[in-house]
Amino acid sequence: MAERVELVRNLETVAKRIRRNIIESVGVGVAGHIGGSFSSADMVAALYFHKMRYSPTDLGRPDRDRFILSKGHVAILQYAALVEAGIVDRKELKKTKTIGSCLQGHPDVMKTPGIEAGTGSLGQGLSIGLGMALAQRLDGQDAKTYVLMGDGELAEGQIWEAAMAAANFKVSNLVGIVDRNRLQATGRITERFNTNPLNAKWKAFGWEVIEVEDGNDMPQLLEALEKADKAETGPTVIIMDTVKGKGLSFAENVVGFHNGMLTQEQYDLAMAELA
Repeated sequence: MAERVELVRNLETVAKRIRRNIIESVGVGVAGHIGGSFSSADMVAALYFHKMRYSPTDLGRPDRDRFILSKGHVAILQYAALVEAGIVDRKELKKTKTIGSCLQGHPDVMKTPGIEAGTGSLGQGLSIGLGMALAQRLDGQDAKTYVLMGDGELAEGQIWEAAMAAANFKVSNLVGIVDRNRLQATGRITERFNTNPLNAKWKAFGWEVIEVEDGNDMPQLLEALEKADKAETGPTVIIMDTVKGKGLSFAENVVGFHNGMLTQEQYDLAMAELA
């Protein structure tokens, strides 16, 4: 029990550092996808610093677990984690989205170490992840592929083509993760393109569904990932209810911070809250 408590505490600390890295990456007066990065930060901390098997010093290790950020517009979230893992130099954060930087607006497998696929054109990540998971199985690797999607992204048809194929091929080493923060760029999901009910849809497509009541609660996330480890007959999706902008007092559930700019005052407040 004590070890579990310590694990949760450490991961919560990492998640806070990831959020701080995100703010440092965005800076002042430049648009950045803070909201959806913050809502998924806890899950990304759990994956990179507990669940996934990979080596920061051997990124091409064949039997590594893979992470695909399908909602690639929140690339700063993955960059923040890669910095904490020691894969990307911390000094690169302040160069994000500048010419010549290894940290561009969307993940670029050719520029950034630790990126498994170029994403950002929404809806494609699950197909990419499915291909990787099938390759892992063909190669006899005991490894998983995790794909993080946004709930707004689920309006893209390719997601559901991949979902059907994954169930058809019984790809038990593929784990989809849906960040259900209920907001997209221009408003609430229910008012723009209602993709609900998510649980029933994924079940109808043949997936095992794990719902997380509080997707910003580390113990619940760890429990969900452990349940996903037990999948034997097909793919699993974790649907986590999160708060967009979680951890930033002035950004929580504010649609304007889907891709918003920080004033100097907001930047200073954010760094203070995440200290």
